[in-house]
Amino acid sequence: MKFAFMKHHSHLFTIERMPRVFKVSRSGYYSYTKGKISKRARENAQLLEAIKTAYEESRGIYGSPRIHATLILQGISCSRHRVAKLMRAHRIVAKMQKRFKVKSKVNAGTILAENRLERNFKVEAPDQVWVSDISQIKTLEGWLYLAVVLDLFSRKVIGMVMADRMTQQLVINAFNQTAGKRDIKGGLVHHSDQGSQHTSLAFQQCLSRYGVLCSMSRKGNCYDNAVVESFFHTLKTELIYNNHYETRQQAKEEIFEYIEIFYNNKRMHSYLGYMAPNEFEKKCCPVKECP
Repeated sequence: MKFAFMKHHSHLFTIERMPRVFKVSRSGYYSYTKGKISKRARENAQLLEAIKTAYEESRGIYGSPRIHATLILQGISCSRHRVAKLMRAHRIVAKMQKRFKVKSKVNAGTILAENRLERNFKVEAPDQVWVSDISQIKTLEGWLYLAVVLDLFSRKVIGMVMADRMTQQLVINAFNQTAGKRDIKGGLVHHSDQGSQHTSLAFQQCLSRYGVLCSMSRKGNCYDNAVVESFFHTLKTELIYNNHYETRQQAKEEIFEYIEIFYNNKRMHSYLGYMAPNEFEKKCCPVKECP
């Protein structure tokens, strides 16, 4: 853009003066006027193609920090500032169209539990703390309810169940599904809000059968369960808000694919050092081979 402006106004200003004003080299200007592309321009063009590829593979949800991390993992040497500058210049923007609004749920429950977590969201190993919650997704057929269970260590979604009704069975099924896949150890804590599904006698008995300790957020305080709230924010801004679902089945299929194929396996998390949850678990907790 600077070289084009200089060329257009070369009859008004001297070539000796304009490079100093625009802080560019005179040789670069002459190369531009002769139709030659500078080394920097060629490098930027190659880097831009790599940025576009990484952006498309992320479904358009990565901003410059994650794009930069992706390129570094691919062995492409570049600075975060350079990536951000190219993305701005070419209007490559992460999809975050709607602002997330936290909705507090205050439900009368049957059995309440103390807050064992106390907003300590950092744990040292898998299956020490699971966090759970329910969200709703709008379709033309009506609401679809999604219950998830996340491992606080890796932020991985380790259990999810979807149904057209928000009942206590929804969270029971999500927990049972998770328990069938993970290693339940003594002292495992299950944290949720005080919704009637989680405070129900049936769900509490389910936890007791596995010897799992129950923990609950304070009444109406969604920030006590911030990690799973953050997951729903990510799910909605990256997937739900960008689509219109005619049927519950359509929504189920896209949510399942997003979580199992993309979120757990590919999506970078800044908290995990820009690794995906599955990659983080494999790196930090490698499976020991039998002798």
